[in-house]
Amino acid sequence: MSDNSQKKVIVGMSGGVDSSVSAYLLQQQGYHVEGLFMKNWEEDDDTEYCSAATDLADAQAVCDKLGIELHTVNFAAEYWDNVFELFLEEYKAGRTPNPDILCNKEIKFKAFLEFAAEDLGADYIATGHYVRRHDVDGKSRLLRGMDGNKDQSYFLYTLSHEQIAQSLFPVGELEKPQVRKIAEELELATAKKKDSTGICFIGERKFTDFLARYLPAQPGPILSVDDNKPMGQHQGLMYHTLGQRKGLGIGGVKDGGEDPWYVVDKDVANNILYVAQGHEHPRLMSYGLIAQQLHWVDRQPLTAELRCTVKTRYRQADISCTVTPLGDDRITVRFDEPFAAVTPGQSAVFYLDDVCLGGGIIEERLQE
Repeated sequence: MSDNSQKKVIVGMSGGVDSSVSAYLLQQQGYHVEGLFMKNWEEDDDTEYCSAATDLADAQAVCDKLGIELHTVNFAAEYWDNVFELFLEEYKAGRTPNPDILCNKEIKFKAFLEFAAEDLGADYIATGHYVRRHDVDGKSRLLRGMDGNKDQSYFLYTLSHEQIAQSLFPVGELEKPQVRKIAEELELATAKKKDSTGICFIGERKFTDFLARYLPAQPGPILSVDDNKPMGQHQGLMYHTLGQRKGLGIGGVKDGGEDPWYVVDKDVANNILYVAQGHEHPRLMSYGLIAQQLHWVDRQPLTAELRCTVKTRYRQADISCTVTPLGDDRITVRFDEPFAAVTPGQSAVFYLDDVCLGGGIIEERLQE
């Protein structure tokens, strides 16, 4: 038995394959492993109840198979206060937030980390995220996961090196097919379960219907950005994001050519949605951005110009850029080449090779 046998790890068991295999891998490494299932949403519609009940049953089945204890905790109040209300405020303001990033910051690596340490006596927590931890000179760095298709470092840029030091990411060293193979060989209940793609902890449901429960929809005009020609009606600016092509309801336009239409701007004050044809239309392109609410993994604020790469959304190719501090917790980012659909409210996350440096919220895009 390794030296890890005296170390207690609480694994966030979601009822998915990644956390299931994470628990197994930590067992193999000699840790004392227990699971924790978090309930973070209280809406009692049938869809949500069934989804949460299934996830809990799957997590319990995996823990039973591995012979580990499963704890449960309810963080619904924390989720509502610290994630969901801000999520709604951002949509109301016409921006497009990323609730998964906020959920990791406030729930998985704050409420969960504190509960695991203080109530369950954990030395570490572990999750099924596809990221890696690398300790250098007494500080823990966040690295991209080995599986480039599954890397989730974009969602974890708000973590500090102290939080990373208390966290283990067992599947970060593996590719997704390897994780599935391990689960199948162990005959785990989650081996063939599909990955979740819904809003963090709210699950799979039709997004427009869900949002309409909490924010009144305000229909308004869709105009061509080139000539202000009316193109139709939108059901609410909150349902649309920059670069969006689907769901605009713009059919064949006389003398309009064949190119599809994209959302290029939103006028929140006047409730107007602007569209243009072609994914390289000048109004869709940005030469950079200004970001605020900065988080640096090493907790050291940027004081000089930095050459690095940036992602402005998940699974997007890295963009080479120059970052310049503005003071007042803001930065300017200049891209080496213009880039499409940079969206206020989303996060800009910075990298040096595989190391995630941190990031911030996109305040505005620079179009010249």
